[in-house]
This record gives sequence, structure tokens and C-alpha cells, in this order.
Amino acid sequence: MKSFKHVRPSTISEVSSILNKEKAVMLAGGTDLLGVLRERILPAYPDKVVSLSGLDELKYISEEKGVLKIGAMTTLNELEKSDLVKEKLPVLTEAAHSIASPILRNSATVGGNLCQDTRCWYYRYPHSIGGRVNCARKEGNLCYAMMGENRYHSIFGAARVNDPPCREKCPACTDIAGYMEKLRTGDIDGAAQTIMDVNPMPAITSRVCAHFCQEGCNRLRYDESLNIGSIERYVGDYILANADRFMKAPGSEKNKKASIVGTGPAGLTAAYYLRKHGYSVTMYERMKEAGGCLMYAIPAYRLPKDIVRRFVAALENMGVEIRCGVSVGTDGLSMEEIYQKSDCVMLDTGTWKRPLIGVAGEELTRFGLDFLVDVNNFIHERPGADVIVVGGGNVAVDVAITAKRLGVPKVSMVCLEKREEMPAGIEEIERVLEEGVDLVNGWGPKRILHGPGGVNGVEFKKVTSVFDKAGKFAPRYDEEKLMEVKGDVVLMAIGQKADLGFLEGEFQVETERGRIKAVEGSNTSVEGIFAGGDVTTGPATVIQAVTAGRNASVSMSEYMCGDLDITSPAPCLHRFDPISRRRDPAVKQRVATTSERSLEKEDASGISETDLQKEIARCFNCGCMAVNPSDLSNVLIALDAFIVTNMRRISAESFFTTDTRVPRTLEPGEIVLEVEIPLPAKETILRYDKFRLRKSIDFAVLSLATAYTVRNGYIADARVVLGAAAPIPMRMYDVERFLIGKIPSEAADEAAELALKDALPMENNSYKIDIAKVLMKRSLAF
Repeated sequence: MKSFKHVRPSTISEVSSILNKEKAVMLAGGTDLLGVLRERILPAYPDKVVSLSGLDELKYISEEKGVLKIGAMTTLNELEKSDLVKEKLPVLTEAAHSIASPILRNSATVGGNLCQDTRCWYYRYPHSIGGRVNCARKEGNLCYAMMGENRYHSIFGAARVNDPPCREKCPACTDIAGYMEKLRTGDIDGAAQTIMDVNPMPAITSRVCAHFCQEGCNRLRYDESLNIGSIERYVGDYILANADRFMKAPGSEKNKKASIVGTGPAGLTAAYYLRKHGYSVTMYERMKEAGGCLMYAIPAYRLPKDIVRRFVAALENMGVEIRCGVSVGTDGLSMEEIYQKSDCVMLDTGTWKRPLIGVAGEELTRFGLDFLVDVNNFIHERPGADVIVVGGGNVAVDVAITAKRLGVPKVSMVCLEKREEMPAGIEEIERVLEEGVDLVNGWGPKRILHGPGGVNGVEFKKVTSVFDKAGKFAPRYDEEKLMEVKGDVVLMAIGQKADLGFLEGEFQVETERGRIKAVEGSNTSVEGIFAGGDVTTGPATVIQAVTAGRNASVSMSEYMCGDLDITSPAPCLHRFDPISRRRDPAVKQRVATTSERSLEKEDASGISETDLQKEIARCFNCGCMAVNPSDLSNVLIALDAFIVTNMRRISAESFFTTDTRVPRTLEPGEIVLEVEIPLPAKETILRYDKFRLRKSIDFAVLSLATAYTVRNGYIADARVVLGAAAPIPMRMYDVERFLIGKIPSEAADEAAELALKDALPMENNSYKIDIAKVLMKRSLAF
């Protein structure tokens, strides 16, 4: 066991101060915490353990004005033996008696029972036995019960105890599992809104995104990643087809104006969120059409231009004004003029300028990005007969494939990096090889070879390393090892620069490495001017630009008149399809054969609704399926109890269901002091039933606490709460409503079925459904 300091404060304020300022945990009695520390179950440990055994003022059981009050340091044995509890709330006596063994009840306390950690064996697996199991509740991200042993786990779905890895990998932090769940229930509108909360252009990102989310998918441990990109595309196309519903003009105006210079994905995203919340938005674009890199840099075979135009049109229908063919700084429109007539300004001017790397003869080469722009402007001329593309990123891939599809017989793509180091995505690398491009790794340009007739090749030098020990880009070469590649055209795709010439005078914002320096909140060095996208980061993915645009919109809104009121949903249990436990291959999009491909026709097709249903069923909806540990929790909820701390008074239901890990419900320095239980009316019938394998020691396989108010033989009010059935105590609201006005014995069978109608058992725990039904029927046998 790791050493720690043990302290025994004598006052509540002293305990609170230590917990608030130091890396400390409370010891409320019992042996659970010491076992956790001894077995090294957790990835991090406290420096100090604060014993509450010195707080004698928290050891009491009393009645005051019809309320039973129990101090948090009252032992479970004292609770069980209390004559007052036996007289007023015998159901609580029964629950206390069912916990563990007499010896443990002598030291375990009420407060400790309420705040104990989960009992799941994956979570509790001792490090000393052979390695800590890094489940989702610790530093891991997978609940092992999903595909492993699960006989004692939840039958009502999983709880989100951390972000699933798909969401963690997504730069926009899209709630991927959340919208999959909505799709499984047939709520495509809800799924669409979930995506649009963080990304207004899924029809675009699904086609061009690097799909980082799929790299983190937990299914990779079993078969294949969920095909998130294809599902996102299905929903994105649905959004565009119904843009009049999803991209509506705001219901009210804020009388504030934002201007955005540039119409790349960051600017378009910011425009959407600002306009959605009632701001007037004007965008300025130097090209003849809006879209930035979406329209002019990404080839049509990856992103059809009609998709971009439809999104831009939807923005204009929301009321966003887009002025194309306007170069800020020229055309008679200055930054000062835009700034003066706006409440704030965003810069999203991208990186369209060519960087020079100092290679001899570089002036004879052509900038790869300019080549793509020309092709997207319908200049479909073959650039040469033997083309060399220098670079290893996605732009280089697009340049090489585009050249090949223009009819160039031989295209060579040469880059510094090894295959596994290339910045281009795996899918992009596979595509360039499919197209017949000659990919050469590990060489950097030394000089451009040329003669009287122009370029005739490139001399390359061998790369010995691309990155230094810290992982920074710092290529090193063996100048003695040279290679010549013949060609009549060289397309350079080794980076892009921002053109900031339009920023002059007082609007010349601070820059860093040739890009606008944007600090936290997308702020620049000039008040009221914000920036986002490639102009601040250098060339990045579209989804990263979308995230930058959304973040900028929040900062701009705060600057103008308050935030965008972006809220997170309340915690709840998450459901999955039992089919997800099967090992099945992912649904694939149909991709055109090499002979079918062209510059204008999209390579990949969308999936059908049938395939959509198959694929969304594969989602684990990753969460924790450990059940709630406290035997007292469902009793206290059924009794409408309150938990009193040194900071507040909170209902037992909120205390146990706000978070699956009860201690996280407490604020730093907050301590449970007391349980308050209003004494029920005389006609209330209270029941507690617990199923376990052994009468002593074992935790509940299932438990049920009920409180029925019966008048004239009919149920007038009901509280029904299942324990150990889910990650939180399950209050059965549907059952409670159903029972009102019913004769108990006549309603038992139907109530039992209703209580379990939404159960979601796994492979080994369906028996818990039968147990729960029996407990439900027993509770009504009076």
C-alpha cells in the first residue's frame, strides 16, 4: 500500500478545509476505502486520509417534528438496533440488517454506505493479482461487461461516466453515441440536432473528414470500427434536404452585427451559430463563390460543389449576407470600414499563399494549391506528361490524384516521411496507390533539374529522420545519397501560408510564425477582432476549422451581448442494441472502381436506410454497466428523504441519480452530515426486499423498496424504486402512475410487466428480469 498521512480532525469545518485544499479523501468507517488503497485499484491515490471518527456530533438518531434524523456517522448496527427506527420506520431497520455482516455493520456508517464506490469486479480487480483493469470508471474507456462476464450488471442500459473514445477523438466533440441512440429509436431529427449542436455542416465533414472518431472506436478491439462517417453523411444529407427546418431564420433579432472576412468552414460555422441566435451577419469573400477551401481546394470527386452551394444557400436563407468578389484591403473596402460598422469582426482568410523552401530552381515549379483551384474553376488541362508532386499531406494526395485523372500518364508523389509518418490519412494513402500514383517515401527535394526546354526533373536527398526526439518537425538528411526523378512538371504541395497583407495600421493583429495569433476564446491582439481556422493554425482538417468557428462564435457572442447559452444534456442511462454484442463487419460505402472515376463525379456513394439500421445497431453506446452499490439508496428515495450536507439540503433522489459516482455529486469540501426522513402517513405500507446469493455479506443482486399509500383498499400514492438494477437507483415512474387507483393484489402482474418493459438484459443477466418481477409482485401482496 502506498503511504499516506492519516488525520483525525475534531470539527466539520476542519475536515471541509482539508478536503477543499489538499489531495485527500474521507474515511467514514468500515473497511472499503482501506481495501481500495491496499489493492491499488485506482490509478491515482490521495496524500491524506481524513478520518471522521472524531466527529461524535454526527452520531445520533432522533425525531423532530415528524422527521426522523440520522447522523452520518451513525453505524449501520446502531441504525438496525434503534428502537425509534423499529417503531417509526421498520423498513429502514430491515434494509440496515440486510447489509453485509454484523461485524462490518459495527464499523460501517450511514454516510459511508451512501457514498461508497461501485462494487463492480472489473473496477475492483486488484492490481496485485495481475494488472489493474482500466475500466471506464478509471483511466480506461470501455466497460468490460459489454463483451465479457456480466451476470450482476445493469439490465437498464449504461451510464456515461466519461466521454466515449469516439467523442474524445472528434475535434468537435460530437456526441456520436448520443445521436446513434436517437437514430436507433427512429428520431432522425433528434440525431440531426445533436450533430448540429457542434457541427452545422455534417454533409460536408462526413465526406472530407479524416474520421478521427473511427480510430478511437471501441469496436476495434473486437472486429471493425463503426462506420461513423457513412452514418454522419446519411444524417447530413437529410439535414440539407430539410434545410428549411434545420437552418431557419431566428425568431428574434439581437440588434448586433458581426462581420466575417473569409467564407471557409470556420467562418461559415461561426456565421451559422451567430445567425441562429439572432445576430446580423455579413461575410466577405474574394472569390466568386463562397466556401473557401471547400469550394476551391478540395476536389469535386471528394466533395461535390453542389453540396457546398446548398449549404451556403441555406445560410443565406437564414439571413446571412454573403458578399462575394470582394477583396478586403482592395476594391475600396478596408478593414477599418468593416470594423467601424460592426460590433465585432472574425478573420477566416485561410492559407492560400505559397511558402518557399529555398530549393534551387523552385521558381520553375507550380504551387499545388493553385493547381487545384484552377481545376475547380473548370480549367481541365493536363499539366504535363510526367508530373512530380512533392509533399505527403492530404493536399499532395489531392494534387496527385487530380493530375492522374486529368490524363497524366505518370505521376510520382515524393515525400519526406515514411509511409506510417505521412500526414495524409490512411484512406487517402490507399486511394493514391489505387489510382496508380508512384509513392516514394523518405526523400526531400535538393534542387529542380532543368534545361533550355524547362523542367526535366527533381534531385532528391535521402531523409534520415523527419522529427526530433521531442516529436517536432526537424528533418535531417544524408546529403551523399541522392536520387533523380524525371518529370516535366513539378507541383509543390509542402505547406501553405496566410496572406495578411490586408491588415494594416491599428488592425495589424499580432502574428506568430506567419499566422494570426489567436489566444483563448479566439481573441486577437485587437479588441473586437477574432480569428479562427487555418489562418490561425496553418492547414488543418475541415472538422478542426468547424470547431474553431463554433468557439469563435461563442466568444463573439459573449463580446457583443452575452453567451450563446450552450448547455449540456442532463445525465441519463444509455441504451444499446443487443445485436452490438455480435462480431459483425462494418457496412461499407460503395466506392467507384478506378475505371469509373472522374474529376466531377463523387467517388463514394451514401449508404441505404437498410445499411444504416445495420450499422447503428453495432454501436456499443459505450458506458458503465456497474449497478449502484448502496443498499440504503432506494429505500431513502422511496421515503422521499433528504441528504443534508455542510453546504445544502438535497433530495435523496437527486443525490443518488445526479452522477453514477455519488462522491462526485458533492462539491469540494462538502460533507454529508445527516439524513432527514419525513415520517409517512399511517396508511402507508412500506416494503423492502433484497435478493442475494447469501443472507450475509453479499451485495444485492436486486432489491426493491416500495411505499404505498392505501385508502379504502385502493392505492392513492406510490413510490417504487429498484436497486442494483442499473448504475443508479431506478425509480419506476410508469409503475407509480399505473398503480394509482388500483387494488394492489389485482394490479401486481401488470405492474411487474410494466416495471421491466424497458429492460435491456445482456447475455448473462436476463435472469434478473424474472427476479425483479417476483419482487414487484411480492411488494403488492397485501
